Amino acid sequence: MRTGLVLAIAVLLSGCVRVIPESNAPSGPVVTTPPPPVTAPTAPPAPTGPAPTSALMAGVKPGPFVSGLGYAQADAEEALRSFIESCPSLLRREDTTGLTRPSDWQRACEAAPRNRGTADTFFATYFETAIVGTGEAFATGYFEPEIRASRTRAPGFQTPIYAMPSDLKRGWTADIPEAERTGRPPLGRTNEAGEFVRYYERREIEEGALDGRVPVIAWAADPVELFFLQIQGSGRLRTPNGEVIRIGYAGQNGREYVGVGRVMRDRGLIGEGPGKYAGSMQGIMAYIRENPEEGRELMRLNKSWIFFRELTGDGPLGSLGIPVRRESSVAVDPRFVPYGAPVWLDLDRDVADGLWIAQDTGGAIKGPNRFDTFWGAGEDARQIAGGMSGRGQALILLPRGVVERHSNR
Repeated sequence: MRTGLVLAIAVLLSGCVRVIPESNAPSGPVVTTPPPPVTAPTAPPAPTGPAPTSALMAGVKPGPFVSGLGYAQADAEEALRSFIESCPSLLRREDTTGLTRPSDWQRACEAAPRNRGTADTFFATYFETAIVGTGEAFATGYFEPEIRASRTRAPGFQTPIYAMPSDLKRGWTADIPEAERTGRPPLGRTNEAGEFVRYYERREIEEGALDGRVPVIAWAADPVELFFLQIQGSGRLRTPNGEVIRIGYAGQNGREYVGVGRVMRDRGLIGEGPGKYAGSMQGIMAYIRENPEEGRELMRLNKSWIFFRELTGDGPLGSLGIPVRRESSVAVDPRFVPYGAPVWLDLDRDVADGLWIAQDTGGAIKGPNRFDTFWGAGEDARQIAGGMSGRGQALILLPRGVVERHSNR
């Protein structure tokens, strides 16, 4: 039982990238909430037929009693703390799964802070389990990476970590016909000629397009580590004097994301034998470092660039806007799991077994029973998250009475 960046691997290999919620403002500088962090090593094959778009469409049926799940008391206590932090959102937010209403969560949320019993009896008292679809789960892991950086540019610290540019806006470029100008305009900038054009891509930014024009939070020691931190979307910077700076997602340049691991696989670079590299973040990094020219060009195929903001206080933040917690927070597809709901995982990776709270999402986290477990910061988090690819069963814990309401339809 279970007691940031190879999860990027899923992203790297599959070409998926986290979907970051954005402001509804049609123009002006784009400032968004921080992303959840992301991943998915080799995902199971997609089912045939129309894909369900909600928990109700996937089908919901009752599962076993919560009291029989057998989780440890410490596990339940961690989950309870995260559940309490999620309650303000549960009580006001529309549940896009269609399963619950804010009023359904009221009793549990009122009882949680003054729970008089043990944490495990709390979940057994206020919740019942639901199986969404088949309940067959696939889980990966993510973490908060830490890289070396300096507040000021200095020898050994030459790669800028940019804050949001003031000229990054939304608008229609001339090459998009009027008939196709529907929905949210793409990101871009106004050039010197007054024309709205696409924003600078990775190659242009690395070659100095933003020099002196955009605020720099810090200077990274290793451009490769920064590349992976950008894929992760948030992380920590450790300076030579021991200061730790937490940074989170602020925005993106609007350019195309390319999974470099998938490119390596297509080029026959991933596999076993001479000249081959492991299909992991470590393997991809090894290729880039051993082949610096080819590695730089490989990274530049990913035109996407992430801008950051400095975070103060607790973090990192998930898509609910509250801190995600090690071994308690899990990213889900909110069409199938209510944000804030407890989730029970029983996988072939025992380290991930137990209670989690749905507090995040990601571009690679799509469909019923797809999860991304959060493992905090540090080398052990990096190793666990990087190797996390577990399959098994998932149960969603819902307030008592909810499952019956839907299973009788």
